Amino acid sequence: MPKCTADQIEFGRLGRRVIEANFQGGAITSDGGLLLLREVERRLGLLSAVAETLPDPRSSLLLKHPTEQLLRQRVFGLCQGYEDLNDHDRLRDDPTLQTVLGRDTAAASSPTLCRFESRADRATAVAIHRILVEQFIASFKEAPTELILDFDATDDIVHGNQDGRHFSGYYDNYCFLPLYVFCGEQLLTAYLRPAKKDAALHAAAILKLLTTRLRQVWPDVRILFRGDSGFCRPLLMGWCERHQVDFVVELAKNQRLHKLSQGWYDAAAAAFEKTEIPQRHFGEFTYRAGSWPRQRRVIVKAEHNALGANPRFVVTTLGNPPQELYERGYCARGEMENRIKECQLGLFADRTSCHLWWPNQFRLLLASLAYVLMERLRAIGLAGTDLARAQVGTIRVRLLKLGAVIVRNTRRIRFFLASSFPHQDIFRIAAMRFMSG
Repeated sequence: MPKCTADQIEFGRLGRRVIEANFQGGAITSDGGLLLLREVERRLGLLSAVAETLPDPRSSLLLKHPTEQLLRQRVFGLCQGYEDLNDHDRLRDDPTLQTVLGRDTAAASSPTLCRFESRADRATAVAIHRILVEQFIASFKEAPTELILDFDATDDIVHGNQDGRHFSGYYDNYCFLPLYVFCGEQLLTAYLRPAKKDAALHAAAILKLLTTRLRQVWPDVRILFRGDSGFCRPLLMGWCERHQVDFVVELAKNQRLHKLSQGWYDAAAAAFEKTEIPQRHFGEFTYRAGSWPRQRRVIVKAEHNALGANPRFVVTTLGNPPQELYERGYCARGEMENRIKECQLGLFADRTSCHLWWPNQFRLLLASLAYVLMERLRAIGLAGTDLARAQVGTIRVRLLKLGAVIVRNTRRIRFFLASSFPHQDIFRIAAMRFMSG
């Protein structure tokens, strides 16, 4: 059993030697990988651009912690796995964090960071979203021919009696219902919403804003809207058709759809009964719901396996063959759910525990900014390496949580990284790619 005192922890013996530990090592860090994130942010200029838009009523004569440093501290902390403000009461003394913030003294305390978050308002959210879109546009060296915008909502369980909390019958809990928009792995929107309305709330307005801006830059780009059945709304589909935006959206099942697709169901069931091999048959037909102004093309997937029938329907403006459109066109949107998990679980976007609404939206966007840094690190710095497809939690553990001894003097700040670090080559590759840009 370990023997612990205020300063010393004894972990038994190794042969004749006592194994002792304490927290008196001095300038040693477990977050040496922050140097890499510093280069990613320097290359993008993301947090610098955001800091210029943030409100700051403090007197410039009394500032100890400028807005940009507060923003960097909070976002870098999320990237490193420090989800709570209380973590910064000790983290503020970490020499690596101080270095990447551009200071030699203690970083901000948790009360200072709390006041920083509380200043957020609606204008803050709008400005950050605008920067996210501009960052996405700047990531292309050439004009893309097609952009697929994936929309999805997720539940964000509330932590108390917060502004905007509502009970969701679908999720069976009190929660928020943030809306995410991704294009591939790049994040464009993280919009906090109450859960009192459905998943499509304000989706048409956001799609319009995104489409307008993207076509200002790339007039000839083809845009495809993709979503699950929560976004199968006449307003959304009608707007897409009027503005030459294609869509692939799941259609909720009903008795009429079952009747129209009965032939494919029967064929799949008969083939399964004969072979006992799961069957997937695809077909198409035109369909008009009562709220629709016109007929639309519907793709049916008639699946039958040991658990029985599993039908799916997709409504679309595209003309691809049914199986190709379903498997490559619609099912590919499932990858977006992994990106949302990275934001919610890996970067703590669900830590919306402020009492007021706009600080919670700001926290959601802080996690989004952290995601952009990590995604660009993966897409640019880690391309072609063993971590090219790693999720943010894996990247953090394998590349960023890096032990180092730090020596600071008047001429240099030297980081002696762990000699036994197993991913030295990947770290060097990523660092060189960003420092040479």
